[in-house]
Amino acid sequence: MVPVKSHGDEDIVLAAWTLPLIVAVIAVTIVGGFYVGGPGLGLAVGALAASTVILLAARAKPRGPIVPAPLHDLRRHILLVSRSPLEDSRAVEEIADLCGAPDPWSPESEVRLLVPTSGRLLDRWSGERRRTLEAAQRRCVLSLAALSKAGLTACADIGDEDVVLAVEDKLRTFPATDVILVTAREEGTEAARVAAELRARLQTDFLHLEPTALSVAAPAREGRHRFTP
Repeated sequence: MVPVKSHGDEDIVLAAWTLPLIVAVIAVTIVGGFYVGGPGLGLAVGALAASTVILLAARAKPRGPIVPAPLHDLRRHILLVSRSPLEDSRAVEEIADLCGAPDPWSPESEVRLLVPTSGRLLDRWSGERRRTLEAAQRRCVLSLAALSKAGLTACADIGDEDVVLAVEDKLRTFPATDVILVTAREEGTEAARVAAELRARLQTDFLHLEPTALSVAAPAREGRHRFTP
């Protein structure tokens, strides 16, 4: 497990003139429909345009900064995020080193493990949540046992299937000074996308750990101290 830099797509920022242009195009399309095909075609085009706008609005997600809850003491508060169970001994040892106090006189860090659920498509459609929650609980138990064996005391919570949303929800109450995202090789492109979004939006130190044969250090956030082992 080594720190890696994720290369995700940059957020698209629309120019100020884009929204009026979209409204104008929709209006012209509707008027053209009435002119060419009469009321029937005009209403159909209007309904299609309205449905498209509603769909885009429903799928839109807020992209503001993710700010942790205020600190209440001088300890490090580390949010460890992993969808997969932490079973690899080398990975667990590295995580324990990262979360440990930098010197014997420093207070012990508070470590919170966040395990996002991994729902199946059938469960999403049926609304069945029991199996996904039980699977997440099993991953919590396995990970906590491995961390405890490495000498790291932690507690765990289960979060939303959307990793970014799970982190955002958790940081409403948890005063994280550091967020560590641990991903497995099979998560691939999705892991890179999640890491890129968290790195861009988190207002705290962030580190992405994933299995790789190359040792690539994650850069420090501009204006903050680098997260160092």
